[in-house]
Amino acid sequence: MTTGQMHPGAHPVDEDLVRRLVAGRFPRWAGLPVRRFPSGGTVNAMYRLGEDMVVRLPLVAGGAEDVARERRWLPALAPLLPTAVPEVLGAGEPAEGYPWPWSVYRWRAGRNPVEGALEDPVALAGDLAAFVTAMRGLDLPDAPRAHRGGPPAALDAETRAAIEALRGLPEEGVDCDAVAAVWEDALRAPDRAGPDVWLHADLMPGNLLVADGRLVSVIDFGCTGVGDPACDLFPAWNLLPAGARAVFREALDVDDASWRRGRARTLSQAVIALPYYRTTNAAMARNARHVIRTVLEEV
Repeated sequence: MTTGQMHPGAHPVDEDLVRRLVAGRFPRWAGLPVRRFPSGGTVNAMYRLGEDMVVRLPLVAGGAEDVARERRWLPALAPLLPTAVPEVLGAGEPAEGYPWPWSVYRWRAGRNPVEGALEDPVALAGDLAAFVTAMRGLDLPDAPRAHRGGPPAALDAETRAAIEALRGLPEEGVDCDAVAAVWEDALRAPDRAGPDVWLHADLMPGNLLVADGRLVSVIDFGCTGVGDPACDLFPAWNLLPAGARAVFREALDVDDASWRRGRARTLSQAVIALPYYRTTNAAMARNARHVIRTVLEEV
C-alpha cells in the first residue's frame, strides 16, 4: 500500500469518480458496488467492481500509454500463454474530469507473492520459467518495443544518479561501491547475440498472482513487447531464494553474460526505486531493499 502521493501531478481518483465513470460508460454496471483495492502498484489505481471485475485507472499520463498496449495485445497473448492474464471487458474513455482512457478487467483471484515468504519456491520458479519461455516463443507480427527491454547502457545515467542519491541516504545502509561494481560489470558484459524476443518486461512480485504456492496469473502487461531476453530474469533476484533461483536459471538455460545483464537490470530498477518510493510505497521500497541485498550476496 502507499503512504502518500507517489508522483508529482498524479490525478486524484476516488470511489465516487469511479462510480460516475462506470455509470456513464457502462450503464449496465452502474449499480454494482465499487471499492478501492489496496495495491503496491505505482502507475495505476484499482477498484473492485462487483465481485467479478476490477477497474484500472492510470494515475499519471505515462500510464495511459499502457492502457492502449494492453487492449491491443492481451487478446492475442492470452491463448498462447500457460498462465492466465488480464481480460479486458470494457474500454473506458476520458470523462468526468478524468483525462485518460481506463479499462474494466475480469477479476483474477490470487495474492501477490512476498519475497522471503514463498510456500513452494522451487515449484514457483518452474512456473515462472514456463511463462517466460512461452513469452520468448511468441511470433506475433508488428510487435512493439518492450519498455525496459534494452541493454543496461540505456539506463546508465539514471542508474548512476540513483546510486549517488543512495549515498546521501546512509540510513538505508546500502554499499554503494558494491552496487556500482555490479553495474560496471554488466556494462562490460558481451553484447547479446540473437534476435529480440517477446517479454513481459515488468515481472515484479506485484504483477504475479499465486495460490497454494503456484503461479496462477501474470498481470500488468503495460511494458510488454520485444527486447533482450535478460530483461525477464527479474524474479531471480526480486523474489526467488538461491535454490529456486538456480532452478529458474537452469530451466531458461541462461548464459553468463545474460545473467549479468539481467542481474544488473534488476539491481538498477531497485536502486532507482528505493530513494523514490522509500516514503510513499512501502511494498516497492521493501522489495528494492531485498533486491539490493540479494544481488550483493550473490556476487
